[in-house]
Amino acid sequence: MAQIFDRSSNSLTRLSLVLYGVILIGVGVTLNYLQRSPWVTRQGQRPDQPVPFSHKHHVQGLGLQCQYCHTSVEKSSYAGIPPTKTCINCHAQIWTNADLLAPVRHSWATNQSVVWTKVHDLPDFVYFNHSIHVNKGIGCSTCHGRIDEMPLTYQANTLQMEWCLNCHRNPAKNLRPTSEIYQMAWEGPSSLHPVWCTNQPTTPGTPTAQLVNCTTHDPDKEGPQIATLEEPLGPESPTFNDNRLWSSSGSGSVHAPVPVNPHYVKFTQQEELGKYLLVQYHIRPPRQLTSCDTCHR
Repeated sequence: MAQIFDRSSNSLTRLSLVLYGVILIGVGVTLNYLQRSPWVTRQGQRPDQPVPFSHKHHVQGLGLQCQYCHTSVEKSSYAGIPPTKTCINCHAQIWTNADLLAPVRHSWATNQSVVWTKVHDLPDFVYFNHSIHVNKGIGCSTCHGRIDEMPLTYQANTLQMEWCLNCHRNPAKNLRPTSEIYQMAWEGPSSLHPVWCTNQPTTPGTPTAQLVNCTTHDPDKEGPQIATLEEPLGPESPTFNDNRLWSSSGSGSVHAPVPVNPHYVKFTQQEELGKYLLVQYHIRPPRQLTSCDTCHR
């Protein structure tokens, strides 16, 4: 029987298999790069808005606090978009005839909301609670970047699942004192700029994160702290020293502020500070934070 295939067919077959493998790998790498690209994540893109609102002008230039516009940032699952009334509080007095603010004036006159384009838009199947992150020591710039330097708002991070999981696996690298939540330039402690922290006794009804006091100034050089409490405290209270003042009625209530020296811990690295805050804030361990039901409900 005559041979159908030439001997070179074996080499061609091997070469074709190699080419198929290279093509498959190339397609996989391309798709992987594509799904991480700004074309899919919209990272860095500045969507068109009805009004070109500048955070840089309002925050850096005018000094407005985040909470003035985003009133529900600490108590709701959404930071909230300010109503037209918030804009009119100022723009009824300044820039009253600016063409850029025509949509705002029209919204106020017609009682119809300005239709903003959402920049940080998570999928509908993802449950995200804004207040939990803020009250547990995650600063604005951790997720939103230096939004105080943005003339036009854009998405600073990918907001993809792997980005969230990188933080949930090791929250310590991003935790900060609650007093620094709205400090956009926060960079964490260092040997040149240490942070001192102390914790207060647990108080019923008070969030754990608010029981931690941190300062960037050496407390030993500032002298004793002044403590004032309205509720009666017994002699066993760790808040006051032996020089506490008691009222003449003998009821045990505090009669005057008493200087105390709380124990401060010095931190020069973010990882050390983060691990300390993990305990003080009572944050769940990474294994629980990375469980599916944390974000998918």
